[in-house]
Amino acid sequence: MKVIVTAGPTREPIDSVRFITNASSGKMGVACAAAAAAAGHEVTLVAGPVALDPPAGVEVVRFVSVSELAAAVEKRFAGCDALIMAAAVGDFTVAERAAGKLPRAGGPVRITLVPTEDILAGLGARKGPGQVLVGFAVEDVPPSARAADEAPPEGAPDPLAKAHAELTAKGCDYLVLNAPAAMGADASEACILSADGLVLEWARRSKKALAREIVNLLPGHLAQGTE
Repeated sequence: MKVIVTAGPTREPIDSVRFITNASSGKMGVACAAAAAAAGHEVTLVAGPVALDPPAGVEVVRFVSVSELAAAVEKRFAGCDALIMAAAVGDFTVAERAAGKLPRAGGPVRITLVPTEDILAGLGARKGPGQVLVGFAVEDVPPSARAADEAPPEGAPDPLAKAHAELTAKGCDYLVLNAPAAMGADASEACILSADGLVLEWARRSKKALAREIVNLLPGHLAQGTE
C-alpha cells in the first residue's frame, strides 16, 4: 500500500518573524509513519515544522503553512491507498500579513483571523474507491463520555456524537478522537470511530501503540472494499 501520513503543526505568518501555530509536536504522525513503514507499506511523511527525525525508509515532504500542506497532499492524494491526516491543521490564518517586522513601539496591533480551508473535508469529498481516509479530532472529553455504554451528564457536550458527525461530514473511514492533553505528549487517551461506531475503545496508550492500532485497520478495510 502507498500511505501518506501528515504530521506536526502549521504556522501562519503575522509578520516577517512572528506566526500563529498550535502545540502539536508531530509525535503522533511520525509514529504512524514508522508503524506503516514497519508493516511494509510505502510511506510518504508530509511533515510540518517539528523537531523530530523521520523514520528510516520513508519519503519526507516538508510544509510550513496550511496552504503548503494542502498543496503537498493534493499533489499525491490520487496516487495513494491511504491517508492518515495526523497533522494539527490550523483553523485560522492571518487576513493580512504585515510587511517586515511589526515594531513594538508602534503600539497595539489588531490581527484579523480568517478560517483556513478544510483540507480533510475536501479530500473526503473526492476520495476514490478503495482509498482509506483517517482523520483526527481533539475534544475536551469528560470522563463519563469515555465509556462506550455511558452517556455524558445531561446538558454536557457529547464528544463521541460530535466526532461521529465530523467523521461523516468529512468523508473519513476512521476518526481518532483524543483530548487536548495529547498535544506534545508521548501518550494519548483516545478511541477510534468508524461509521458503525467504536472500533477501538477508550484507553490511554503510547502514541506508538496507538499508531500500530491505526495502521492495523488499513489492510482490513481495503480487503472489505474489494470483496
